[in-house]
Amino acid sequence: MADQNKETFLVTGALGCIGAWTVYHLVKQGRRVVSFDIAEQGHRLNLLMTPEEQQAITFVRGDLADPDQVLAAFQQYGITHVIHLAALQVPFVRANPIKGAQVNVVGTVNVYEAARQTGVKHIALASSIAVFGPAEDYPDHQPVANDAHPSPRTLYGVFKQANEGTARIYWQDHQISSTGLRPYTVYGLGRDQGLTSDPTKAMLAAAAGQNFHINFGGVMQFQWASDTALQFIESATHPLNGAYVFNLDAPPTPVARVVEIIERLRPNVKITMSDTMLPFPENFDSSELHRHFANVYNTPLEEGIRQTIEGFERALAEGRISAGA
Repeated sequence: MADQNKETFLVTGALGCIGAWTVYHLVKQGRRVVSFDIAEQGHRLNLLMTPEEQQAITFVRGDLADPDQVLAAFQQYGITHVIHLAALQVPFVRANPIKGAQVNVVGTVNVYEAARQTGVKHIALASSIAVFGPAEDYPDHQPVANDAHPSPRTLYGVFKQANEGTARIYWQDHQISSTGLRPYTVYGLGRDQGLTSDPTKAMLAAAAGQNFHINFGGVMQFQWASDTALQFIESATHPLNGAYVFNLDAPPTPVARVVEIIERLRPNVKITMSDTMLPFPENFDSSELHRHFANVYNTPLEEGIRQTIEGFERALAEGRISAGA
């Protein structure tokens, strides 16, 4: 077994939602962590960790699109494990496709090249269910299989599909193994931007005693950010022999169920929702994830929502977040 004292985890996009939770769990596990992010504001990390707890983290402000900066981080800090989460999300890629490609596609190649040059042999990386198309592309109404044909309808999805291909070729050519995970609707402390952030914003509003309108409806899979982060850590610490990518686990759930749980937990608020459907199937098959990993994290939805609302209430009371954030 590897000496944990000599392990150093690089988390790209560490100041994002899943990144902050990943860093939080790694520090709790006593692991050395290097945060690599172009952002300077650690407001999401501040929701999870005190300033004293954050002193255990090495913060590197760097541009993923710059290969020299990425390589320098690997070399300077003796990186042994990589959790690659950094990416511009759907609205930002749509607004600036060139920058989106530089960060999401070239940035991923830069991570792989730095790994190749420094002898890192495994990478855990974030893909997305955005590599798939809308429900009508999968007409059998079964959960969408892990290896179903990609049919992205956004540049973000196209770029994530490219990253899955990059991972496959680096395994083929350089034997750098990888495990990619495809989140769906991630919720929890720190989820404040992106296409599917409204359910979390509704939880923050409820914590503040305010009403909120979710701009979509339908049925989808909800994954608590804490569970998603733990799954990425599991993927980084238990390498598989190849280039794998997995749909994440969660039961398909109506948005109306999220509304009902929030209103039951905080009956003084009113949460409404739109009939607008997101352009994705309702259910993605996670059986391959279960087949390859003994630990699959899936906290019951009500418990995740309860912990999220309570976390927001603490943060509001301590002035670490505002109700409009």
